[in-house]
Amino acid sequence: MAHEFFMHRCIERAKETQGRVGNGALVWSVLVREGKIIAEAHHRAFGLPHAERSLLDGIEQKISSSDILYVNMEPCCHYGKTPPCTDIIIEKGIKHVVYGMRDPDQRVAGKGIELLKAAGIEAVGPVLLPECERLNRGFVSVRNKGRPWITLKRAQMRDGTTANTGGARLMITSQEQNVWSHTFLRSTHDAILVGVRTVTTDDPVLDARFSSFDYAQDDTQIRYQPSRIVLDPHLRIPMRAKVVSDSHTDRTMIVTSHVANEKCKEALRMRGVRVLEVAMDSDQLDWKDLWRQLITPSNDYHGLTSILVEGGAKTWDIFKKAGMVDEEVILTRCDPS
Repeated sequence: MAHEFFMHRCIERAKETQGRVGNGALVWSVLVREGKIIAEAHHRAFGLPHAERSLLDGIEQKISSSDILYVNMEPCCHYGKTPPCTDIIIEKGIKHVVYGMRDPDQRVAGKGIELLKAAGIEAVGPVLLPECERLNRGFVSVRNKGRPWITLKRAQMRDGTTANTGGARLMITSQEQNVWSHTFLRSTHDAILVGVRTVTTDDPVLDARFSSFDYAQDDTQIRYQPSRIVLDPHLRIPMRAKVVSDSHTDRTMIVTSHVANEKCKEALRMRGVRVLEVAMDSDQLDWKDLWRQLITPSNDYHGLTSILVEGGAKTWDIFKKAGMVDEEVILTRCDPS
């Protein structure tokens, strides 16, 4: 049971790195001696040392042969933005490693475990595999499917109605449902996606303001905010819309076509909005092109691994018909009013 206890801590604390590691994995590691945690660390941000290296580089105590290193994902064994974690684990004299899941990246995919075992290190795992895979479902999806994990969320009345006659906004969810949605959906995805009609009709902020999760960063409580994606092939978004005119425009991405109005594109870029020009496949966006741009780091953009699709109805239908929904959540209005 001890392995499960410490792995659970890795999983819970790794959630705090949501939105900071780009297209990387959410990873936390703890070093345990005689049943007590003596050090812990995490992958703090895209391009910075991984959890295991951060922990072992920072520890001042001498490593004991009985110490156990816990990490929710297999240690990497390749050179990327940082050196392999397997190297420092071996170098520091760690003799016991417990991992939550194997890394789906083909550059690792079990090779990290093999290297540790070849060096005489006991490697135990997987431990709490379903929970570890759930935590990093986006990372797994990007490596296995070449696209982000996609959750579709819709709110509807008991009769299936999602909008008033003529498409006007219809308030459906309760405050309790909003808190749940912001906490367990918006705060656990890298981005929220809507179609441009939702923006022109509702003018949403697309943030996690009702979330009950606050993460500690440098002794300061912060509230994680996902990126905002608007599908707008013909660039019909009003310049007064909140997502392109508030103080968080750097979190907004407008997905449009190469032939959309160039002056509008430039005006949006001047506001700090990221404009993604995507190829068109007939009258639809080329999804492979969009996924490539969204998951691939470029300059100060670090990629993403998960998207919450919130609507509207046309957008829901597009994703479902294309078979691009990994999980669907439906919130139903319960009161009779």
